[in-house]
Amino acid sequence: MNVSNLIVIHLASTPLAIVSNGIDLELSFTQTMQGLGLSPQVAHIIWLPLPMLLVLVAALVGVLVTVWLERKISAAAQQRIGPEYAGALGILQPMADGLKLLVKEDIIPAKADSLLFTLGPVLVLVPVILSWLIVPFGQNLLISNVGIGIFLWISLSSIQPIGLLMSGYASNNKYSLLGGLRAAAQSISYEIPLALSVLAVVMMSNSLSTVDIVAQQTGAGVLSWNIWRQPIGFVIFWICALAECERLPFDLPEAEEELVAGYQTEYAGMKFALFYLGSYINLVLSALLVSVLYLGGWGFPIPIESLANLINQPINSPLIEVIAGSIGIVMTILKAYLLVFLAILLRWTTPRVRIDQLLDLGWKFLLPISLVNLLFTAALKLSFPSAFGG
Repeated sequence: MNVSNLIVIHLASTPLAIVSNGIDLELSFTQTMQGLGLSPQVAHIIWLPLPMLLVLVAALVGVLVTVWLERKISAAAQQRIGPEYAGALGILQPMADGLKLLVKEDIIPAKADSLLFTLGPVLVLVPVILSWLIVPFGQNLLISNVGIGIFLWISLSSIQPIGLLMSGYASNNKYSLLGGLRAAAQSISYEIPLALSVLAVVMMSNSLSTVDIVAQQTGAGVLSWNIWRQPIGFVIFWICALAECERLPFDLPEAEEELVAGYQTEYAGMKFALFYLGSYINLVLSALLVSVLYLGGWGFPIPIESLANLINQPINSPLIEVIAGSIGIVMTILKAYLLVFLAILLRWTTPRVRIDQLLDLGWKFLLPISLVNLLFTAALKLSFPSAFGG
């Protein structure tokens, strides 16, 4: 990397590395550690656990915000007040809920399989948290830019139903077992159209990397976003994402009027909390991935070149890079939470579908439509290569 591709700004004692395609946090951290006298190998070892810690903090903060929004939006939709006494505007209510579940007694049924009963919630939560590693907030503002990022997410998301089925089976409860079986059936019926809708985006982007997919949507501002070229794929992906997160109207595995609480009937305390934690983390993750795949990710509706011309700065100047990085983070979060708002509104305004309706929707409608959409995308890619990533 030559001098023209790397500009380092020394702010106080902490350098902020800015490369030609965005801010590089790992490079900045490594340079800071080397400035303190550490070798590059030791600096890299110190860096390794920090991204995972950052992912955990971001996921937990996202859950707290989403739970608060869930209460407030549901109260507004049903003309209620919502929490307002636990902190200003009720912002401490999610923390009070978590503390309550933390101190509750952990009960394992006498005839349950204790090992599988304990592993079930872990298998639900861990793959969802690992999936955050591929979510980009900027060209270099992500934990791991693996070349098969989208494929990795689909693979990890397929592990979650195993944990739900394991939890239902290990509980030694017929309602829990039925809930686990429903979760597995629901996941199989919706993962296939979800994967096909993602494949259409991958086909246009010529890459499985989330960074490359967003980069392909830059250049013409909002007109570059994939939602205009893949409107059907966007709708299919969002429906499948809601089904994956078991959000209404697709929360059949835990339908309380049919299955008490489904696979989580016998759970209490922190094990019960892990299911809800996984569900809300998955909801925010799905919204972020919709933002990345269809809404331009960190892209600003106005091209960054226009912003640079407005303030009379070259496009590769440090000021423009810092502004672009900050805008990228804000835009990704705003787009994601707009989708979270829609998901919460859907939960409190739509009735739950029956299990046969849910499976019919997945197998008889979404699967053939997603196949036709994929073939149509391939035809457009061949016919109009400049517009569809040929």
